Amino acid sequence: MSQNNKKIIIATGGTGGHIFPSLSLADFLKEEYDIEITTDRRGLKYLKNLDNINIKIINSNTIFNKNILKIFTAVVNIIFSTIYSFAMIIKLKPKIVIGMGGYSSFPVCLAACFLRVPVLIYENNLILGRANKFLLPFVKKILVSTNSISGIDSKYKHKVFFSGYLLRSQIFNLEKNDFELDKKELSILIIGGSQSAKIFSEVLPIVIKNCCKNNIKFKIYQQCSDVDRNEIKKTYTKLNIDFKLFSFSDDLFEYYQKTDLAITRSGASSIAELINLRIPFVAIPLPSSTDNHQFENAFYFKNKGYCFLLEEKFIHDKLFKILKDLNKDRKKLLSLKKKMSEHSDKDAISKIHKLIKTTLNV
Repeated sequence: MSQNNKKIIIATGGTGGHIFPSLSLADFLKEEYDIEITTDRRGLKYLKNLDNINIKIINSNTIFNKNILKIFTAVVNIIFSTIYSFAMIIKLKPKIVIGMGGYSSFPVCLAACFLRVPVLIYENNLILGRANKFLLPFVKKILVSTNSISGIDSKYKHKVFFSGYLLRSQIFNLEKNDFELDKKELSILIIGGSQSAKIFSEVLPIVIKNCCKNNIKFKIYQQCSDVDRNEIKKTYTKLNIDFKLFSFSDDLFEYYQKTDLAITRSGASSIAELINLRIPFVAIPLPSSTDNHQFENAFYFKNKGYCFLLEEKFIHDKLFKILKDLNKDRKKLLSLKKKMSEHSDKDAISKIHKLIKTTLNV
């Protein structure tokens, strides 16, 4: 409990891409403020054993659905969640509410706006999320991770505050092994994100098998579900390669230290971590991501020279060529790492901290 008893509510969605930035911010602010995190039930698996941070569940669903019954249910959920949020905010009396995106953040931020509690919203994708787009007219500021975000009407440009990506402090403290051009086998990290990536478990072992047939071997660290684990294990064991399989709940930092190249989805938080760690990556966006935001994330950083962009439908045809080329010409990996060194989000949280203080003093 902080001495000045200042309450801040951090309202977030339930996916890892929303939760991890929220935790990063909460961990920094909890020394000075009393922090309450609201999320949906999906977020609970990430929010265990937290010190000095309270958790509340908001039951809310997206209304963007083709099923009429699901739309109706979602609207009812939003109404009841907003009523609950009104009561919660009146009881807790927060000094400020910070919305981190995701549909379960929406009722809390909406209630706060009606109750005239200052609201800041955060957008880490290149396309403004639907919940944030609706809230934008009513909030004090929108915190953005890049200056290239689309979807913000020109009349609200004065609300834009560039913060950068909110990342865990461990990212900036992690000591990575130096990259060796002449190492025998490159180490590849395969991560599918909190939404998982079934196709990675099905297709990537085939691509790795093709590499082995061409006398190209890698060390593999692959994130997969328990359902796919045994089949992938059989494939890699037959190939006689060095590999380790792990689940999403496992700590990635062990693997980040050893990784020369990553193959990943294009969630904003995941690729921001790789960029700040100077880990070259092949981005394979989730085709069904809302407003195709994962493609836009990857396209933006591909144009900056930080990564390779590969659409999912071309994995079979093109990923082998990329891996073969990078294994042969490893200086290309060094070139990517050098370009990434232009980017840093180390000051993102401190920028938001200053903005909070300024907002509270108004």
